[in-house]
Amino acid sequence: MKRIHYSWIILIISFFSIIVAGIVRSSSGVFIDPFEKEFGWDRSTISLAFAVGLFLYGISGPFMAALIEVLGLKKMMVTSMAILLTGILLTFVMQQPWQLIMIWGVIIGLGSGLFLTVLSPYIANHWFEKKRGLAVGILTASTATGQLILLPVLAMLIDHYSWRWAVGLIMVLSSIMLVVILLFMKNTPKDMGILPYGLEKERQESNEFEKKNPIMIAFNGLFEAVKVKEFWLLAGSFFVCGLSTSGLIGTHFVSYCMSFGVPLVTSALLLSFMGIFDLVGTTVSGWLSDRFDNRWLLFWYYSLRGASLLLLPYALFEGSFTLLIIFSVFYGLDWIATVPPTIGISRQIFGVKKSGIVYGWIFASHQAGAAVAAFGGGIIYEILNSYKWAFLFAGIFCLLASLFVIVIKKQTPASIRTEESLKA
Repeated sequence: MKRIHYSWIILIISFFSIIVAGIVRSSSGVFIDPFEKEFGWDRSTISLAFAVGLFLYGISGPFMAALIEVLGLKKMMVTSMAILLTGILLTFVMQQPWQLIMIWGVIIGLGSGLFLTVLSPYIANHWFEKKRGLAVGILTASTATGQLILLPVLAMLIDHYSWRWAVGLIMVLSSIMLVVILLFMKNTPKDMGILPYGLEKERQESNEFEKKNPIMIAFNGLFEAVKVKEFWLLAGSFFVCGLSTSGLIGTHFVSYCMSFGVPLVTSALLLSFMGIFDLVGTTVSGWLSDRFDNRWLLFWYYSLRGASLLLLPYALFEGSFTLLIIFSVFYGLDWIATVPPTIGISRQIFGVKKSGIVYGWIFASHQAGAAVAAFGGGIIYEILNSYKWAFLFAGIFCLLASLFVIVIKKQTPASIRTEESLKA
């Protein structure tokens, strides 16, 4: 029997680590109403805490990528999961709004940063020579898997018991993953005496990041990237991506449905239903990104997402469960499907070694958009007592993002900016 290559074991550990970090982030929507009722905090304050978390985990991405290069993958994963677990434990004792902002904004935001930003491209780039797009697709889809399996469970625990039971479940899962990472995670294939999956001959590894200041590594990557037009187009489209996914849907979809009389558990089930199709769509997107023009994949993903967001307010106003299911299918299919082709274009333009840090900055733009939508959605609701315009604007922005990505020049051997040209 042929032995399983350890790269796949690393992928599995990373997959479940991202699930745990992802469910913390995607669970914010089911905690808005319970926090509002128990503590008497207004929705804009709660939204601000979640917005700070979304922004901080995004902006930490390039620094996490640099720290991996300096400290190693395993140490960074252990540290990040421990920080995440600390934030979850502190949730049980919070009493004031500023504590919510510190815990769910700062601590949990930074703790989830590594897992939800640069871990996927790092694993794909360093542990895989072949099937990189598929590896990214699987890892990116893991956030949807957690949402699919756990969001309804969290909603039922909140509905039947309290939000503390739901946080307790997340605490147990985080503790288990911390132990698994400690026991089985490795920094590089060399630690196992093997080559990356699909690589038949060892190549000379660059050691340009060794013993350098991770902050300088991150900012040097940004200074090089901002000189390239494609970086701005990818960052702009990813700003809209974050605005229209984790920022708006992830934070406010459940509350939006509940404002039309849809029960909490049913709303969470709809969100998890999206997760089914996101799991399929993102994995397939990774497979497609290895085979087709990534620009056109992104064009269709943003266009379809924009159309589905424009449909949602109408579906809720009409009270049509059929239209809500149709929305969940189309939206779910490309929720995170944009990630593999975005990483693919970044790798083509900036090279394997530097694309992790550059993608970290692109993802920071994603989370800036998420923070705007998370906080802005709460403000719009406070002013208009409705989320309608928040979702309509998000749909229009998605259609605009589809134009950003299609004007990126197709990468050819003559036009690709390699790592060597960036060093010059």
